[in-house]
Amino acid sequence: MQDLPKEALEKVAAYFQALSEPTRLSLLNLLRSGERNVGELAQLTGFTTANVSRHMALLTTHGLVARESRGTSVYYRIADPSVYQLCDLVCGSLARQFERAASERAMFSVPVPPALPRAPRRRAA
Repeated sequence: MQDLPKEALEKVAAYFQALSEPTRLSLLNLLRSGERNVGELAQLTGFTTANVSRHMALLTTHGLVARESRGTSVYYRIADPSVYQLCDLVCGSLARQFERAASERAMFSVPVPPALPRAPRRRAA
């Protein structure tokens, strides 16, 4: 991104903004296994077809997915497979951050001593 003009940076920001919505990430993840139509995506996600169509239109605008009409159905497939490399890179980075945070918290945790065994109770005669 070094030395990119403002207009190019705005395009990059818009691309990342398209990936900033969990619904769109779920839809992209479903397309890993191959193309699907809007109805299938809606059924798998539990979202309405109108909602899925709106998200897919935005992903199409940014070149992440390709759209193909077949009869009355619209099918989507990944247009840019590098989006998965990008997502995997981000997920790996987040996992490392969580691991570091957990390690740092562990440094400050005080171990709890084990419970002492109880003596057996005597029964009243």
